[in-house]
Amino acid sequence: MSLLTERFHKVTPYTAGEQPADKDIIKLNTNECPYPPSPKVTKALEQAAADFADIRLYPDPDANELVSAISERYGIRRDQIFTGVGSDEVLALVFQTFFTGGGELLFPDITYSFYKVWAELYGIRYRTIALDGQLCIRADDYLDEAAAGCCGIIFPNPNAPTGRVMDTADIERIVAAHPDCAVVVDEAYIDFGGVSVLPLIDKYENLLVVQTFSKSRAMAGMRVGFACGSKLLIDALKDVKFSFNSYTLNRISIRAGAASMKDEEYFRECVDRIVSTREWFSQKLKDLGFEFCPSSTNFIFASHPGMRAADIFEQLKRRKIYVRYFDLPRIDNYLRITVGTDEQMSILANALEEILGTC
Repeated sequence: MSLLTERFHKVTPYTAGEQPADKDIIKLNTNECPYPPSPKVTKALEQAAADFADIRLYPDPDANELVSAISERYGIRRDQIFTGVGSDEVLALVFQTFFTGGGELLFPDITYSFYKVWAELYGIRYRTIALDGQLCIRADDYLDEAAAGCCGIIFPNPNAPTGRVMDTADIERIVAAHPDCAVVVDEAYIDFGGVSVLPLIDKYENLLVVQTFSKSRAMAGMRVGFACGSKLLIDALKDVKFSFNSYTLNRISIRAGAASMKDEEYFRECVDRIVSTREWFSQKLKDLGFEFCPSSTNFIFASHPGMRAADIFEQLKRRKIYVRYFDLPRIDNYLRITVGTDEQMSILANALEEILGTC
């Protein structure tokens, strides 16, 4: 249609993992938590149901209850925190706020595929930087002459879908080398491995750290995310948000998010269980001949030298086991496998053994 701009015609939407309606499917394709959220979240939701009439009222545009809980949990100031509807909304606003002023945006060639979608949607020039042969982000690639003058840098740590984690020292080198642009570290999976760079936000005004409640806090369905950074960056994000929609997080998500942030014991218990299962299942994959990067996330990115990933993917799907397959250059022979419960991973291991035995 002529009324659509040329830029719109070039946008390829992000493709989310399948959300099957069949409850019998073992769903290991979207990196959700296999365990329920904190009992404190359940209690908060029950209280919200008791106060159901309150949904006639708009939510707090500043999400103060949630911001206070995040502030207390991480020991950072309230004016260093920005909240949104999942980390995806937060990141979309980040792109609008910091990366639209000209210059190139830099991010890895194998990474969260929404970055490319947002860049193209908002007309941002970008350049992808190749991971090395071990599928790692090389800090030096963001420090050379070609990276000078960029409008911003964004990458996940740990990276997705590879699961590889960067050292804090390497991230700090990147942040320090680009004081005039925002460096955004997407820490969606940091709770499962690695060290958060949140403590660096007081040292570097240009650093923004983004996290989510969707993975380690088992609240993907509530859509809660947040960013932490200098007051300068947070105020800029708020200006853009309030120019778009004052009321993003709903009343129930704010209440549930605050409750989750206050239950450190349950949070740590769930993370430890997932990490333990990940290590156990990693050994199972090795025994079956799979090759994969060491994972610092709640998923494993694996390939098998004896069978195409696409074929394994289809064979698993026939057995009602869903994992994620990306038909993309360099990673089209890998499967991204979410870590589920011990029972789910045992069923998967048996199915893989059966599938590989027929190849």
